[in-house]
Amino acid sequence: MKTRLRCPCGEYLRGDDEDDLIAKTQAHLAEQHPGHDYSREEILFLAY
Repeated sequence: MKTRLRCPCGEYLRGDDEDDLIAKTQAHLAEQHPGHDYSREEILFLAY
């Protein structure tokens, strides 16, 4: 299970599980990187 992700902007995101990580990543993208929408699969590809 992947629960961590380092955004290219330097922000470190961590979730309790993959669903939590996806939600936190999408919230980060909406707030910090408007217009950059990534699918669940794309986010998990970058996660570890």
